[in-house]
Amino acid sequence: MVRLAGVRKAFHRGTPDERAALDGIDLEVAPGSFVVIIGSNGAGKSSLLNAIAGVIATDAGSIHIGGSDVSGWPEHRRARLVARVLQDPMQGTLTALTIEENLALAELRAAGRGLGRALTAARRERYAGLLGAYGLRLETRLGARAGQLSGGQRQVLTLAMAVMNTPSVLLLDEHAAALDPSTAERVMQATLRAVADARLSTLMVTHNMQHAVRYGDRLLMMDAGRIRLDVSGEAKARLSVETLVERFRIADDRMLLA
Repeated sequence: MVRLAGVRKAFHRGTPDERAALDGIDLEVAPGSFVVIIGSNGAGKSSLLNAIAGVIATDAGSIHIGGSDVSGWPEHRRARLVARVLQDPMQGTLTALTIEENLALAELRAAGRGLGRALTAARRERYAGLLGAYGLRLETRLGARAGQLSGGQRQVLTLAMAVMNTPSVLLLDEHAAALDPSTAERVMQATLRAVADARLSTLMVTHNMQHAVRYGDRLLMMDAGRIRLDVSGEAKARLSVETLVERFRIADDRMLLA
C-alpha cells in the first residue's frame, strides 16, 4: 500500500546547520499493516509521515501509495489517499462548528457543497452510528460545538473524521501524547477499532514504549534519518520495553559520538 524508495530530505541545505531528516529511506508497508514508529527527537519520524502526506517535498527518491506514484503530488491532492491525526487535539477540528458540521466537512470537503445542504437526516443518522462505536456518547451531542469537547473527545472526533472516507493510509503522529493516561488509552482503543473496521494501512509515531510494544504488527526504530530496527511477527511479540529502552540508549550514544 505504501512504498518509499531512496527517499531523502535535508533541512538547511548548503549551510553549516544542514541535517539529514531522511537519509535514503526504503520502506514497504503491506495493505492492512499497522506499523509503529519510534525514535529519539530528530530521528526523522515526523519527517517520514510528512513526506508521505506531502507536507514536505523530498530531495530524492519516490513515494507510491496504492500503486500510484505520488512523489510530485501536492498535499491537497494526496489528501484523497492519506488521512492524518496530529498530536494536538485542537488541530483536527474547527472549534466554531458542531460535531455534525465537522463530520460533514470531512465527508464533503471535495464536493464544494454547503453544510446546510450536507446535513441531511440520513447523514445525521450515519454520523450517530459512526460515533456510537467509540463509546464516548458523542452521538448524543451532534449539535454541540467542537470547542465544548474535551481533548480526548476532540481527538476521537478527529479520528472519526479521518477514517470516515476510508483512506488508503492513516498517519498517526503521536496522536495520544497530549492526553492524560486514561484518556490516551480510550483514544488508542478507538484507534484500534477504527483501523480494524476499515482494515486501514496505518503508520503511528509514538514515544510511548508501552504503546510501541503492545500495538501494531510491525515496529520501526529510526535514528538520524534512517531505519535502524525493523521487526514484525513473532520478533515484535517478543520485544519488551526494556529492550527498546536499551536500543534508544545505544542510538543516543551514537548521536553524541557523531
